[in-house]
Amino acid sequence: MSSAVNHFTHGLITPVLAYVMSCMGSMLGLRLTAQARASRGASRVRWLLGAAVSIGGTGIWVMHFIAMMGFQVEGTQIRFDVPLTAASALVAIVVVGTGLFLVSYGRGRVLALLGGGLLTGLGVASMHYLGMYAMNMSAHVSYDRTFVAASVVIAVVAATAALWFTMRVQSPVWIAGAALVMGVAVSGMHYTGMYALMVTVDPEPGVVGGADALDFLVPLMTVISLITLTMLLMVILSPSEQELNEDAELTARLEQRRRTRQQLTDTPLAEATPITGTGRRQRGGPLFAAPVADQPFAPGAHPHGSPAPDSFTPGPQQAPYSGRPYPDARAEPGQGAPVIPFPGTPAGQPQSPEPAADPRQQPSGKRSRSRRR
Repeated sequence: MSSAVNHFTHGLITPVLAYVMSCMGSMLGLRLTAQARASRGASRVRWLLGAAVSIGGTGIWVMHFIAMMGFQVEGTQIRFDVPLTAASALVAIVVVGTGLFLVSYGRGRVLALLGGGLLTGLGVASMHYLGMYAMNMSAHVSYDRTFVAASVVIAVVAATAALWFTMRVQSPVWIAGAALVMGVAVSGMHYTGMYALMVTVDPEPGVVGGADALDFLVPLMTVISLITLTMLLMVILSPSEQELNEDAELTARLEQRRRTRQQLTDTPLAEATPITGTGRRQRGGPLFAAPVADQPFAPGAHPHGSPAPDSFTPGPQQAPYSGRPYPDARAEPGQGAPVIPFPGTPAGQPQSPEPAADPRQQPSGKRSRSRRR
């Protein structure tokens, strides 16, 4: 005999609560993916795993379970297979995590987005029908293929949109809006699949094995509350994406300064380049010119043989110094030195130095007067 299927046994409480939980899980997952985009290495993997648990666990599986609590078939009792129900939750988390990793490490390419959306959508649909298969009842269950196909298409489109949101939205306002859209998509997929269900109760109902739906309520709410609270604390206490980007830029600038200072410290003096008259460093060449072997340095000549501009060229050298001191009394007897002629002195005629003044002869007026006396 055919039996009426009621999807809203408790009224609007179950669909509204399921939608709220789906939006909360999606919002938290989008916030975690925003943190993952600004992180690298193991930290990025942890944020993505947290997002998979939030979206796949809270946003999809918990929503499905709460909605199933309002499902009832007249004439038979409904119980749930615990291993299959737990397996459906694991499938939801794994497929969502796989899609997040594909899109995140695929750098948002279209092929990675489409592949991740297809895989995640098929996985979500599999989770949904696996959870429905976990229901034990004394009835025969069949499905309308048209609505099943429609639910799968909705799941794929919703999963692709969710993955696109995880790579684009950043501000809290856009995250909240995307979470509302994801909640509508997940709820629509669930109730479309449930509408495809057709139940025929057995004439003689038998004993139904499994656990009652209320037996899942207390442990489910406890575990989900702890997980959600932990992730919310992680998001609140962790720096935002903008702060992480600013810290990364500051670290890069400090590292560049350190490398520049290290290069200047390690550069030897011989490798430095001389500074020209314009204030710029000359490219190539040592700081000091090395002397040329077996070639005396001529005053006023360039070290490489070419005359320097505006240089002073002295006259020809004269006879060796006779030993008489210069007026400044710094030359020693026997020292040979070139004699530079003064202006007005004919070339070839030595310049006779003036005799040094006797320090004992002082121009004193008293001494002159005494000599006259």
